[in-house]
Order: sequence, then structure tokens, then C-alpha cells
Amino acid sequence: MTPPADSVLILDFGSQVTQLIARRVREAGVYSEIVPFAKGAEAFARLAPRAVILSGSPASVTDVDAPRIPDEVLAAGVPLLGICYGEQALCHQTGGNVGPSGHREFGRAFIDIVDDCALFDGVWARGERHQVWMSHGDRIDAIPPGFRAVAVSEGAPFAAIADDAARRYGVQFHPEVVHTPDGARLLANFVLRVAGIAPTWSMAGFRAAKIAEIRAQVGDGKVICGLSGGVDSAVAAVLIHEAIGDQLTCVFVDHGLLRAGEAEQVVGLFREHYRIPLVHVDASETFLAGLAGVTDPEKKRKFIGGAFIDVFEAEAKKIGGAAFLAQGTLYPDVIESVSFTGGPSVTIKSHHNVGGLPARMNMALVEPLRELFKDEVRRLGVELGLPPAFVGRHPSPGPGLALRIPGEVTREACDTLRRADSIYLEEIRAAGLYDAIWQAFAVLLPVRTVGVMGDGRTYDKVCALRAVTSVDGMTADIYPFDAAFLSRCATRIVNEVPGINRVVYDYTSKPPGTIEWE
Repeated sequence: MTPPADSVLILDFGSQVTQLIARRVREAGVYSEIVPFAKGAEAFARLAPRAVILSGSPASVTDVDAPRIPDEVLAAGVPLLGICYGEQALCHQTGGNVGPSGHREFGRAFIDIVDDCALFDGVWARGERHQVWMSHGDRIDAIPPGFRAVAVSEGAPFAAIADDAARRYGVQFHPEVVHTPDGARLLANFVLRVAGIAPTWSMAGFRAAKIAEIRAQVGDGKVICGLSGGVDSAVAAVLIHEAIGDQLTCVFVDHGLLRAGEAEQVVGLFREHYRIPLVHVDASETFLAGLAGVTDPEKKRKFIGGAFIDVFEAEAKKIGGAAFLAQGTLYPDVIESVSFTGGPSVTIKSHHNVGGLPARMNMALVEPLRELFKDEVRRLGVELGLPPAFVGRHPSPGPGLALRIPGEVTREACDTLRRADSIYLEEIRAAGLYDAIWQAFAVLLPVRTVGVMGDGRTYDKVCALRAVTSVDGMTADIYPFDAAFLSRCATRIVNEVPGINRVVYDYTSKPPGTIEWE
């Protein structure tokens, strides 16, 4: 997408929560883009941003190979906001001093506001104390010329610094996380007041710009779009169809790893509601045969991604040679699959729909949602008129149930998990909790336990239940079901699903865990 004229560049130094900075900026109505610091100069020239935000990092500015702010950014005179490592790097590179701290701060902390500044305007005032979230081992010992301290904490004498004349600010805490209650307002202050950017970025504007971009990219070519059964690919398909009409053919691949009722819902939506050309391919035998004996989650993802490509390639030939393949790739998928150094990625997990295509296909990718976060995709779906019940469905990974069956994936295991998952979601809906939960699903564990049913001994599998709350899927907390609800779910699953004799609930947040088990 051609970036808006008024945008914010976020330089990523490797923080696990950099994505949240972009979310907060977009919530303020301003377009933002995250770029690895190593590609910062190139991105700065391309975007010509009105402001730059420097992220946190696990690194130390005192390291020999520490990430650095590009000289081009420092010399440009645009407003800068350094967060945690970003503040330290800003000081280190402009005449201040940073060193190890004898009082590290991790987690909740309190800062005292010792002076006013434009960053705090209308949010915090001198003499007040406020809760923030810290995560740092180094600290700033001396600030560069022109800066002054505007907030202090027990472990950070320069918890926030300001140079109003140069429009440069630094904060040792993380305003992007919810544990800093006023953080979103501070970031909005920076982009709207300090940088003077008008809050004009909207989903309606994105829709119009993206339609024009799709038409320019595709021309009169044919596009095939792979539908996974989830919201992302569905929204991508409807958007592309609005842009190019029947030049688009959707390919829905039933890989045997879908949730209960997904195939029927997707086929009905596209053939009956939108009347978008749709090819329904039952490739379950191919996928399940290829997954036989595979237990490593990365190998599962790689195989499923490759098998999807093979199916799409075959269907493209059948419709006369499509020149483009459309995917529902999202911004978090891209970010999690690229290292902050800009080099070979050291990732948490790979994403089956991120990356290039085999050269033999001679097809270009169309990824209209590549700049959006999950909740933004839902907003776009509403903008496009998709049914609310479909747009509001809980996320599901493209590899489907394969990532919810640790160990080998078999048809029998998929059928068992589908039944348990269906019961769990049925109970959640009956309790009126579905829309309060970001994602809920069952996991079939490769563990057998002894049980007693009637007068007989059982030796069956364990089902784990997972439910989390989140804003964008980048961080997540467990949903606090009451004991009666969990007991009801466990009773139904054990009684109604052969092969399961024990049910457990996953209490792990993200981080340290991921939402999916694989």
C-alpha cells in the first residue's frame, strides 16, 4: 500500500511489544509502520514520516554490536520518541551516558512527574505520581544537552526526558502496554500534538486506497484466493472481489483440519451471499497422508503451507492460468516472521502464509491485509458488509486443527478434537461469553491417563481447554471461567466424546506462552 502522507515510522530494536506501539498509534487515527532498525534509513527515505518512535530492545546500548538509530533519522529534525532502549539509544548517540543499573525495574512501577512537557500535556501534571510498566536493566546516568528530566522513578533518575524545542522525548517505561494505564494517551499526544499529525487514517480510507492499489497491481489479470475458513482470508477475498469482480476465483481447500461446520459456512457465504466464483476442493486425504508421522510443529506448518501452494497451483491451471495468488496475511504474521535485525529470522514460529512463492508458479502475491492487525481486519469486514457473526468468529490458524493436536495428526484425532471443541464453544455461547473472549478452543494432548467410567477402567486421552482475552493477539490473558462452567464442559466432553477421559484448563498467559499450543 502507498503509505499516507502523514505517517509514523516505528524502528524496531527487538522488543516483544513493538507491535503494540503501532496499534496505539493507529488507534489515534494515524498510520504507522514497523521496520527493523537495520532497514531504518531506507524506510525513512521511502515513508518520509512526520515522526519516528524508537522501540525497546533486549540489547544494551553498551554492547559492541548494539542496535543504533540511523544517522539519517537523527539528522532529519523530525519529532522523536524513544521508549526504554529507544530512550537510552537516543541519549547514547546524542551526548548522554548510559550504564548498568544497580536497581533494575521489571513490571509495575511508579513515576513522579517533576516537570511539565508537551508529551504530558493534558495527561500528567507536575507533582503527580502515576503507574507505569518498566522492563530495563541499564539506566541513563546523564542526558544530552537540551534535554531535561520530567519524570523520575526509584530506579531511573531519568524515567522521562524532554527537549520540547527539538521535539525529542524519551521514556524509560513502556506506554504501549495496558499496564501503563495512560500510555495510549501519551502516544496520542506525541503523534497528534507534538508531531501535529491530523487523525485522518480510517478503515474507510484504507478500503478505498487498497481497492485502487489492487486494481493497479492486477490490471486485467486473474487472481485466485485461498480461503482457509477464517476471517482473514474471507475479508481479503471480499475486498479483492470489490476491486476486480469476477477476475477473482476463490479456492476453498478442505484439508480435513477445519473446525466443525466451517466448510459449510464458508461455501454458503461465498456462493450464496456474495456470489463470488468458488472452487471447493476436498484435499483432506492429501493433507492427512502428508502429516502422517510428523510430530514437529514447524514441520507441520511447512508441509501445510507447501501443500496449499500445490493445490492453488493446480487450480490456477484449471481456470486458465491465474497471474496472482491472494492471501490473508496479516501484519503480526509478517512481523513475527522477520527478525528485528533485518537478517536471517530467529522467529517464535513461522507462518504458513508468509513469504515468497515457488519460482515455477510464476505468480505474484496479492496481500491486501498485510498492513492490518486482527481487530482492524474485523473492522474492515464490517466496513465491507460481512455478517457480524462471521466477522466476530474467534481466530483460527491456517493449519487448523494440526496445531491443536500436539504429536501426530490423524483423521481419528481430528474427529475427536472437533467434537470436543464444538461442545466447548457451544457451552461458551450458551453462557453468553463468546464475544467477551478473544479466542477459545480445545487441544487434544498426546497423553493418555487412567480413568474410571461405570465399573470399567479407561485409558484415554486428555483434552486441554484454552480461552484468552486480548486486544490484538500480541499479548493475552486467560479468561477467568468459574469452576462450575469448567466442570460442566469437562463433564459433557468426557461423557459425549469417546476417547477422552480427562479435561484440563490452560492458565498460561501470553507471554510466556503463545495462544496456540504449536
